[in-house]
Amino acid sequence: MSERLERSVLLAPASNWGMIQKTATARADAVCIDLEDAVAPDEKEASRANVVRAYRELDFGNKLRMFRMNGLDTHFAYRDLVEIVEAAGDRIDLIVIPKVNRPEDVYVVETLLGQIESYKKFSRPIGIEALIETALGCVNIREIAACSERLEGFVYGPGDYAASVRMPMESIGELDENDRIYPGHRWHHVMHSIVSAAKAYNKRAIDGPFAGIKNTEGLVQACKIGRAMGFDGKWCIHPGQIETVNQTFVPSEKEIGWARTVLDEYEAALREGRGAISVKGKMIDVASLRMCRAMVERAKLAGLLD
Repeated sequence: MSERLERSVLLAPASNWGMIQKTATARADAVCIDLEDAVAPDEKEASRANVVRAYRELDFGNKLRMFRMNGLDTHFAYRDLVEIVEAAGDRIDLIVIPKVNRPEDVYVVETLLGQIESYKKFSRPIGIEALIETALGCVNIREIAACSERLEGFVYGPGDYAASVRMPMESIGELDENDRIYPGHRWHHVMHSIVSAAKAYNKRAIDGPFAGIKNTEGLVQACKIGRAMGFDGKWCIHPGQIETVNQTFVPSEKEIGWARTVLDEYEAALREGRGAISVKGKMIDVASLRMCRAMVERAKLAGLLD
């Protein structure tokens, strides 16, 4: 999997052409046009044309271009793939599969994509991201992560996951009274399962949306929790969320400075024939070096370092 910067993913309903147009100029790393939850059933078929039109006509610059198809348990799914990929597959980077429960769900989409790509003679394969938003998807996540090279990442779907396991949630992504009652982080298991499986198989892990578009402090907290747990980015349902998300899912200046100092000190120690080193009173081992190298590489990917 090639490394892609995916801090912020801005969603837009496939049925709303005006909102789709605005995503092209937004400062998100990726755009996802949504055919699933954001589109009413009687508008789904007609909305496919907006996805095709957007990716054939609008200039998205360097953004990742993706769409969320309808679920495999609906009759819309296969036509989403056939109609959109045949018409605009050479302009699409990723397809998001909702409610992935098992490896076979990925295999179905991968197989159909391979057939369409061969028929249309596309020069590059389209990647897949899997939404983990059910109890079954969480239980099977390791097998899902290992099932396909085309699978590039996971996305956490907090709303549907809460419904799946019957955990009360007042607003998607926001902490509420239930979180204050529970002595810990209620969503830790599913979120860290996603991160662990993703990183074990060289995939990205993207945190789900935050519904409180006016709750700035809550968004900042959610982003910080996501990054602290190892997520690479977050879905945005409003352009006003992008800046906070972009700023949070990269190393801070302080972190970059520390990482570069550690790596410089290590190189100096090697030249001088020294073994173990300490920096500012902290012992540095091989694991410390790995973390610092990962931080520097992340900063370079985000354009914060040359």
